[in-house]
Amino acid sequence: MSRQVFFYDAPDRFVAGTVGLPGRRSFFLQATAAGRTTSVALEKTQVAALAERIDELLDEVVRRSGGNAPVPAVAPAELADTAPLETPVEEEFRVGTMALAWDGEDERMIIEAQALVELDADSEEDLAEAEERLLQDDENGPPMLRVRMTGTMARAFAKRALEVVNAGRPPCPLCSLPLDPEGHVCPRQNGYRRDA
Repeated sequence: MSRQVFFYDAPDRFVAGTVGLPGRRSFFLQATAAGRTTSVALEKTQVAALAERIDELLDEVVRRSGGNAPVPAVAPAELADTAPLETPVEEEFRVGTMALAWDGEDERMIIEAQALVELDADSEEDLAEAEERLLQDDENGPPMLRVRMTGTMARAFAKRALEVVNAGRPPCPLCSLPLDPEGHVCPRQNGYRRDA
């Protein structure tokens, strides 16, 4: 069976979003084009890291081009996408590894998200080797979502992704841990319950 690649070149929409209530949210990347939609699940920390790295890479592209690259310094307001994920959200796979690249010739950001791979190996070195071989195997590798988009669309994706990450539970003013709607046991209050 050949590797399953969900490829979107200039998607109509590529966003990070969530399903569920704060504190119990599931995070997804979702690409949509030509009537098809692909959703992949990932962790909140992965969404935050992806958004930060996209902004860093775009800043570097602008710096190296002397400001001549077609990449805005900030996400254009007209590209703000606040709509929820397309439903039903059907998870194709859970993301394990992500990669970013800038195609200077076509002036496009490339994002790859590969499925989480579980391998058995005797040592950490064997495990790393086995994982690298599998991820590079175009025939039998794990499923992958590959998205190519403009720098402008990438900037808008990163802005929304960071907003989604930061839209969770508010932090406790004393200990900075997230407050649940029912409150939480605050370590700075010697274990007394602090209400939201």
